[in-house]
Amino acid sequence: MRYTPDMERSVAPAGAEPIELADRFAETMRRLRRGTAEALAPLGLSGSQARVVRLLASGPLRMTTIAERLSVVPRSVTDLVDGLESAGLVVRRGDPDDRRSVLVELTPSGRHLIDRLDAARRESAERVFGILDEGRRAELLELLDALCGTESRP
Repeated sequence: MRYTPDMERSVAPAGAEPIELADRFAETMRRLRRGTAEALAPLGLSGSQARVVRLLASGPLRMTTIAERLSVVPRSVTDLVDGLESAGLVVRRGDPDDRRSVLVELTPSGRHLIDRLDAARRESAERVFGILDEGRRAELLELLDALCGTESRP
């Protein structure tokens, strides 16, 4: 069944005002972030650094591309990459196609970290969403897809 706005009116419990939904959504996000931070702590990474590492899993990227994909200012990416470089997880190198640009790529240590990062994310998500059975998770995914304007996955 595909979610439609009319369904919200017919099945929303009394008191499910948009502000209450926003508050619950914000609390869920706090729980996810807190769980992820706890799971990443043994790896010595912040959530933002982990996002950069995951972005680089598919190959080197320009600093500006990383900033765009993270929706942050380029200066923030410089600080993140500095920390990752100090930890030996990424290296910077000149872009052979544009001498003014810098590419960032994972080192072998950074590549080995990908599986551990994925496990940390799964652990955090399981803590939050594990109380839902498969049907309710599918329903939630469909609702979130509707809110994000994306199609549900098959």
